[in-house]
Amino acid sequence: MHNAPPVVYPLGRSSFQARLLMGVWLAGLAVSVLCAFLAPALGWRLWLMAFVVLAVGGAAAWDWKQSPLGQLHWDARGWHWESLAYQSGTPVGRLSVVLDFQRVLLLRLENQDHARLWLWAERKALPERWLDLRRAVYAHQRLSPLSGDSRAQRLSA
Repeated sequence: MHNAPPVVYPLGRSSFQARLLMGVWLAGLAVSVLCAFLAPALGWRLWLMAFVVLAVGGAAAWDWKQSPLGQLHWDARGWHWESLAYQSGTPVGRLSVVLDFQRVLLLRLENQDHARLWLWAERKALPERWLDLRRAVYAHQRLSPLSGDSRAQRLSA
């Protein structure tokens, strides 16, 4: 499987990410409420904890709303990220799969300047191209000049 087909896949706000963030936030809220019930008095620590829980929830929601929207392109030579900010398509130096839940992938894109972009890809965004995306992501896990891998240095010597 060395020749993955060219693919264009839309990426954006992930409902999986939203549910994951909401679940973690609700767990924190539940612990905070439990602490409030078990505490002998509502002191400043409980108010601080309530503020922190609300602030973290607001920050997570804001971050999710600011998720980059665009398309990931595989043209059989390399990856490109195209969004409103980068309409011409920014070359991706390295693409890594961080998490794979079969229907959801967490991808890390790194450009030549070592800037990283974390993106969630979901099957439901474009089900008919999902397997093409997975083939392209996994077929080309080759060494890149950005990796700093000693094997890449040995091969070039």
